[in-house]
Amino acid sequence: MLQNTGKLGGCTIFITGASRGIGKAIALKAARDGANVVIAAKTADPHPKLPGTIYTAAAEIEAAGGKALPCIVDVRDEKQINQAVEQAVEKFGGIDILVNNASAINLTGTLETPMKKVDLMLGINLRGTYLTKNPHILNLSPPLNLNPSWFKNHTAYTMAKYGMSMCVLGMAEEFKGSIAVNALWPKTAIQTAAMDMLGGSEIGKQCRKVEIVADAAYAILKKPTSFTGQFVIDEDILKKEGVKEFDVYAVEPGHPLLPDFFLDQEPEDLAKQMEEHGATPAFKRILSPDIVKTTEAVYRFDLSGEHAGVWYIDLKNDAGSAGSGDPPTKADVIMTLDSADFIKMFGGRLKPTMAFMSGKLKIKGDMGLAIKLEKMMAMMKSKL
Repeated sequence: MLQNTGKLGGCTIFITGASRGIGKAIALKAARDGANVVIAAKTADPHPKLPGTIYTAAAEIEAAGGKALPCIVDVRDEKQINQAVEQAVEKFGGIDILVNNASAINLTGTLETPMKKVDLMLGINLRGTYLTKNPHILNLSPPLNLNPSWFKNHTAYTMAKYGMSMCVLGMAEEFKGSIAVNALWPKTAIQTAAMDMLGGSEIGKQCRKVEIVADAAYAILKKPTSFTGQFVIDEDILKKEGVKEFDVYAVEPGHPLLPDFFLDQEPEDLAKQMEEHGATPAFKRILSPDIVKTTEAVYRFDLSGEHAGVWYIDLKNDAGSAGSGDPPTKADVIMTLDSADFIKMFGGRLKPTMAFMSGKLKIKGDMGLAIKLEKMMAMMKSKL
């Protein structure tokens, strides 16, 4: 792993989405140098399923050797951003580095993406990036790969992420000589709750930990402002920094790794590789002609929380199907629940009936079909 050098000691770093995940990992890396960290995120109250608030993150940063300023910030709200900046200036005397980490993901096609979801993704990914301009800027966004394959299945999400990347191109030229503006993107999938949604619980084996992104961000942020306009891949810059052992970043050392989105590998190849190593999305494991024949129902899942969105399972038409977005035909049952409970439910750790009785799950439609889904899930779990 990349060792701390103290280069960021005394610097003030404003990080969006720093209450958990990659954002918090970057914050802790900087804190070990003695940096001041502004935690700009929305989570002020403990989430019943997801770890971390701006205040728990602040405590960890202080324990690591840094100084912390937790600020409640929705990056789409210019007033909240300005207030956080003013607080940072008042407490630390200014801001040296901005890390745009807050992001939203919704991998659906154009026709299946509601305008509210498009606005959420563009608002967080693009608008949030542009409003928060400061001396040294690092966007967590990909290189601009114009292969149509990266647009056909989730145009809105790709537009949102590439908007952040285009900000890097434009702002790097606009502020050349005074402010460094760069982008950072992982070479492989990074283990987060979102990856569980996309690949099931087994996806973790194909991922690296958030620490590799934090180390790569550290390598960029300690460079002079002449290093600007670069689209950096985490592994590449760490190799240049002399890092030779990368198994330390792996969730399961030695296991094949899944490349991240927007790089050279085709999306279909990524999905195939994911499934070859046992990472089929959990809710897809119940698909089979026999189960479609005995169930004959379409289920829709309206998710709230950290990974809000719509998912479906069609156990009624043809050989069955499952995925994100609205179902291909009208749903017979609509289930409303938190995304964390959705992951638990299809990971076999939460029964739908128990979730319903405890108030975690709301069901609209035939309750008998909901019970039938639970039986199908139990049957498939016994076969795994």
